[in-house]
Amino acid sequence: MTDKNIPVEDILEERYCLAAERVKELTQEKDVPEPFRSFFAEMAVFLEKILNLKEEIAEGKYQRYSLEELRKKNKELYEDILPQQYGQSYGNPAYAAEILGKSYGPLFSFLYTELRGLIVYAFEGRNWDILVGLELFLQVYGEFQDGDLPGAENIRQVLYWYINDYCKEMVEHRILTGIDPSIDFAVKRIMEADVSDLRYLYQFGEYVTEQEERTASFLNTLPEEEIQAMARTYTEGYRIGFETTGKDLKKKKTVNIRYCLGFERMIRAAILQFRQMGLEPVIYRAASHAVNKRQHFRVGYYGAIPNPQFDYDHRNDAGIFMDEDFVGRKLRAAQGTYEKYKQLAAEHGGPAMVEIFGTAPFVPRTCENTVTMTEKQQKLQVHLNNEMSQITNRYIKGEERSFTIIAYPVPEIGEQFEEIFRETVKINTLDYNLYQKLQQKLIDALDQGTSVRVLGKNGNHTDLRIQLHKLKNPDKETNFENCVADVNIPVGEVFTSPVLAGTDGILHVTKVYLEELQYQNLELKFKNGKIVDYSCTNFDTEKENQEYIQENILHHHKTLPIGEFAIGTNTTAYRMAKEYGIEDKLPILIAEKMGPHFAVGDTCYSWAEDMKVYNPDGKEIIARDNEVSILRKEDPGKAYFGCHTDITIPYDELKAIWVERADGSRIELIRDGKFVLPGTEVLNEALE
Repeated sequence: MTDKNIPVEDILEERYCLAAERVKELTQEKDVPEPFRSFFAEMAVFLEKILNLKEEIAEGKYQRYSLEELRKKNKELYEDILPQQYGQSYGNPAYAAEILGKSYGPLFSFLYTELRGLIVYAFEGRNWDILVGLELFLQVYGEFQDGDLPGAENIRQVLYWYINDYCKEMVEHRILTGIDPSIDFAVKRIMEADVSDLRYLYQFGEYVTEQEERTASFLNTLPEEEIQAMARTYTEGYRIGFETTGKDLKKKKTVNIRYCLGFERMIRAAILQFRQMGLEPVIYRAASHAVNKRQHFRVGYYGAIPNPQFDYDHRNDAGIFMDEDFVGRKLRAAQGTYEKYKQLAAEHGGPAMVEIFGTAPFVPRTCENTVTMTEKQQKLQVHLNNEMSQITNRYIKGEERSFTIIAYPVPEIGEQFEEIFRETVKINTLDYNLYQKLQQKLIDALDQGTSVRVLGKNGNHTDLRIQLHKLKNPDKETNFENCVADVNIPVGEVFTSPVLAGTDGILHVTKVYLEELQYQNLELKFKNGKIVDYSCTNFDTEKENQEYIQENILHHHKTLPIGEFAIGTNTTAYRMAKEYGIEDKLPILIAEKMGPHFAVGDTCYSWAEDMKVYNPDGKEIIARDNEVSILRKEDPGKAYFGCHTDITIPYDELKAIWVERADGSRIELIRDGKFVLPGTEVLNEALE
């Protein structure tokens, strides 16, 4: 019986010490039969390494290691899941199934993955997170100690209750890291680091490679005024985003900075600039607990990705615990946390993101032994995502928040990294006023039409008609937003939310990368603005290809509507991509500006449709809703999907775009990949 007079901290410390000591003893025990004994022994050695690491960090010893020593220790922490070792790693569900059996393998691979999160908890000094990880490991180990093998369902139940028992604490901490500036692990390291000493990169706990070191070293060569200018483009984009949408930045006290390791010098400058605006940074790490992960996507700051295949193989681990009880627990935890800290939430302004590009494109392989989700679980996941979005929006209101996003290359892009980096800086700072005028000419033509026709060429068989909203007062209203460099850097697009009824046809791209996944011959067929069929040629069977799209583009929804149609105008970015041969490495942030693009999922104005938005010419953009998003007035769960995936047709696969008037006449905008609308021909100079 627990003595109620003992402080909770002392009880946790006692549990921690007991668990740590037990793990160290376990490395010598042999009372569990093979092949499970080998798994437990290997994991016990890993956990003991984590415990020692935590002590070294707490004592300051780790911080005094040389750069070479830090490189070695960092690699040791992550080497088991690197591609060259992955074939014999328990992190690989296929290997775990081969060694431990098909019923046990995916469960133990999940356990292995969850325990790897202890690496970052050691750096952050999060004793509770380490404790519950140790106790989970020991509980699973205990299932094998009576001499008989437990059933795989017994092990799943242990994992299931671990997730459910600690869901509230894990969700609460995750939400707080996004709104509470007093949780400042990353901010302190950024602001206090001697960025000229690359050892600082190893104090975050993330995997670090030559790429992060080279990025930091390159930024160290840039003059301070250039660093300040890069940061200013980024922070001003955020500020202007509030200004142009009529939102009051003075109501906000925090901004969420998301970035990748290596850019600390620029991020430090940005933090100081944000503080001049009255905003404190909140910088949270990409999630480690399975409770807070969303498939293989990383949201937050992170270092190098040790092995994208490892992340991909564990994208559906929620299948182990996804049920109605878990969904209810997580939603109650989120609602309770936001209600408890509603003032912090109300003062949060939204994310400011720095993306990277240039890493080797990832083409996933299928693995038969990964955890999968049933159709019922997929529906629960969709429901959970929708409800989480609604809860978040009630406390961090869409009509009061904004964002900005910018991208830079990393050294992996090739030998011309420095030249590409400087070209990217130029692209990010193109003449705002020039593009505003050029794009207004496109909008003036588009607003004369009832629909737009898009046709592909050179192997691209896109044939799509996009229906436009009817303008009641063309002198004061417009369908398209004139998007220059504010929230969405760089400049270069006009976009709208189309009418779904009558938006029909085929969208096809020969090759595209979406959320770092490659798609070959991706084809989506639309009827009345919704996907009715889809295919690609990534895998050998049609079933595999459809499952790939259903999971990663439709995100388990039966269909998705077109939420956006846009025409990209940044031919300078297109020229850079062609000149350096990096078309397949550009992020969607830049790629979407390099031709017409279509987004499936939510509209561009999701959660803020009722806020009036105006172009620089004073006209109100009235195309903020479609037939699905308008359902928010009856049931938000039917209006939003929690996804918005842009798919771009490059200029060289574009035969034509024209506007169709009500009388049947046309206005040509683009012919054979070139702008032909009078007054926009200057955009072709970069293409030539």
